[in-house]
Amino acid sequence: MSTREGNNVLTGGTSAPDGSMAAGWSGPRGDVMRDEFGLDIPVENVPLPSKGVIYPPEHPLHMQETVQIRAMTAKEEDILTSKALIKKGTVITELIKSCLIDKRIDPNDMILGDRNALMVSLRITGYGAEYKIEVNCPSCGERSKQGFDLSALPITRLSSEPIAQGSNVFELPMPKSKESDPDLTIRYRHMNGHDEQYMTSMQERKKKQGFKSDNLITTRYQQQIVAINDITDKTKIQMFIQRMPTRYSLALRKGMDANEPGISMKQHIHCPHCSEESEVSMPLGASFFWPDS
Repeated sequence: MSTREGNNVLTGGTSAPDGSMAAGWSGPRGDVMRDEFGLDIPVENVPLPSKGVIYPPEHPLHMQETVQIRAMTAKEEDILTSKALIKKGTVITELIKSCLIDKRIDPNDMILGDRNALMVSLRITGYGAEYKIEVNCPSCGERSKQGFDLSALPITRLSSEPIAQGSNVFELPMPKSKESDPDLTIRYRHMNGHDEQYMTSMQERKKKQGFKSDNLITTRYQQQIVAINDITDKTKIQMFIQRMPTRYSLALRKGMDANEPGISMKQHIHCPHCSEESEVSMPLGASFFWPDS
């Protein structure tokens, strides 16, 4: 049994079930790693930031507060170094898929916050909780190597409930600066692995076509906004997105970010150059899955 006390990302796990490492293997069906080599591949219960409330009733994660994964092995290192998967941008999806115990779960159906929780826990079980990487100081701009404790990253939860249990749709009223402003309520959803893959492919396509503008904000809105009041027509929603007043855009981003479940990838650092204490976002570099690389 594997247990990590005081870890906000992982809870105590259980021993790997018999045959779990023999999936897809045509030879003996027993737990060869344990029976022949005396090795137990640990299985962890990872808390889902969403607590499963946004997945429909037929989904295996519906109302599930945790999900089981097994620790990475050399097989997963093959996935991490696969040039084909790196080119397709599906490395993390295939990594999560390989380590999930419940094979009914499609990692692309999971919202990004839940995927990030699994990614962090896989890194901890595989290479430990210490993550060292260079970051820029917000005060002086100088770079320095900083250590992040992945086991101390807090989980963020939903701050408002979806419109219905098992629905990944939320409502957010837009602010009014004067009485004559219209009453607008935007319905949005949190992005999942499919959305992330689509946005990545769109950005790559634009780069190849020579476009310099990324349009990240409006592209994100196109993926997340599902209705404005009772209007669900995608063409009309896209027109609204392109001409949305900045006060609406800012309120929408703040509302969506505040209500997004996941892992808070921020930590305070001490800059050795200017001695300032600052909060920085944790960058995900190559050393995240390849420490000391």
